[in-house]
Amino acid sequence: MALVPEQGYKVSEAARSLEIGDNLLRRWKREFEEEAAGSRLTGDEREELKRLRKEVRMLRMEKEILKKPVSTSRRK
Repeated sequence: MALVPEQGYKVSEAARSLEIGDNLLRRWKREFEEEAAGSRLTGDEREELKRLRKEVRMLRMEKEILKKPVSTSRRK
């Protein structure tokens, strides 16, 4: 990605030099800019979000279980 913004290459020139399609490089550039601006989650952040959502689901299930009344009847 450094070829385009830092060295002043046009996207088409950089893509040709890397032997990839213009659209692919444009997509990578957009994703890079979004991540740098904080408007897009990184791979690590996505994994953490997935893990946290799973943990929240489990905690909510545990909370519901604990809310249920405990049977106090005893057999004699």
